Amino acid sequence: MTKPPLTLYLAAPRGFCAGVDRAIKIVEMALEKWGAPVYVRHEIVHNKYVVDALRDQGAVFVEELDECPDDRPVIFSAHGVPKAVPAAAAKREMIYVDATCPLVSKVHIEAERHHSNGLQMVMIGHAGHPETVGTMGQLPEGEVILVETPEDVATITPRNPEKLAFITQTTLSVDDTADVVTALQTRFPAIIGPHKEDICYATTNRQEAVKAMATKTNAMLVIGAPNSSNSRRLVEVGAKAGCTYAQLVQRAADIDWRALDGIDSIGITAGASAPEVLINEVIDAFKARYDVTEEIVETAVENVEFKVPRVLREPT
Repeated sequence: MTKPPLTLYLAAPRGFCAGVDRAIKIVEMALEKWGAPVYVRHEIVHNKYVVDALRDQGAVFVEELDECPDDRPVIFSAHGVPKAVPAAAAKREMIYVDATCPLVSKVHIEAERHHSNGLQMVMIGHAGHPETVGTMGQLPEGEVILVETPEDVATITPRNPEKLAFITQTTLSVDDTADVVTALQTRFPAIIGPHKEDICYATTNRQEAVKAMATKTNAMLVIGAPNSSNSRRLVEVGAKAGCTYAQLVQRAADIDWRALDGIDSIGITAGASAPEVLINEVIDAFKARYDVTEEIVETAVENVEFKVPRVLREPT
């Protein structure tokens, strides 16, 4: 039977970013150095395939430090943790390794600097997301006000409207965040923003590639986990940019083929914590059903690399 033709647009960049790459490497090197089990507080990155693969190697994933024994190493996830967590680990004399993405750490440092200058922080982020919880936990209670939407800005009551600064979660939609920033600057003209925006290079680049891809096709799949903020934002950006069908799938088995019936082109991208193996699995699934022509939609070239902590580079 002749396969129907399909143009498959592949976003570039897509998939793993430097922070995710580093976090996974940290767990693998910790297992190599100290042997199993190594405990990881929260999913190291938001991807089931990655977490399951590390679990098979001997990583034990827990939600709280209380679940970890004193005598085994613990790793803090790429999303960052409140200050109280490493303090508690140090008090228990645990070996701990912080896998917080350096770009998230940059936001933490920024928040502390503003706080030491007497400013109250407004954080643009998603309530309950580990990165938001970790960032807000860098400062004392009440020092960070969380907003998610431009509408939220109208409801907040800062201590002193003249002494405010804002920071953002690193994995937000660039366009949606710009709307919240505008609302903040309109209501609080004296508010201080970051020298360079907090949304990370990888989030921005993947969103730009999706926008470029959306002009070529009206169907798009984003490979990523349902709890991955940056992956979910890619779906939203694709829909906003004109894709009438933009869906999040964890892997090839999740593709709704009936919804794609009759298509002649589709865009494929992946969130920053989705491994290449899952992207290839999806491409192969399309090749099994269609006569595929691949086209790369490249909007940026990434060559960022972050070093792993010194403790893992030193001999035991």
